[in-house]
Amino acid sequence: MATKIIAVGKMKCAELKSLCAEYAKRLSRYGGVEIAEVRDAGAEAEADAILAKLANFKGRVYAMSEEGILMGSREFSRALEADLQRGGSAFAIGGPYGLSDRVRARADVVMSMSPMTFTHEFARAVLLEQIYRAKTISANAGYHH
Repeated sequence: MATKIIAVGKMKCAELKSLCAEYAKRLSRYGGVEIAEVRDAGAEAEADAILAKLANFKGRVYAMSEEGILMGSREFSRALEADLQRGGSAFAIGGPYGLSDRVRARADVVMSMSPMTFTHEFARAVLLEQIYRAKTISANAGYHH
């Protein structure tokens, strides 16, 4: 699996859970996406769980944070394509208090979807849509206008 999302917390909002499932289904046409949830347990315990899930990952790791760099959709698409040469892309989404410094240190890129703060559920939905958009841009599939 070339794309992986590691997210703190379970999806509780039925509508967002359904939206995430829809984008995960769409991504199956482009190599799929693996979503791993870790228990909401405080930043350091969450960091242990996230880092364990990244232990053997060879691709590029993105720590999602409002303080990170911003990328446009086309730039993001190019980054994901380049990541395939390294072994794929993994995205870490933190809980209510964000990601620990240890996860940020493990990341190759600290990336922001917006300078605004989102719930982990909303962040997951937005990230999945943007990954799908990036894959369709690379495939010239017409989703991105």
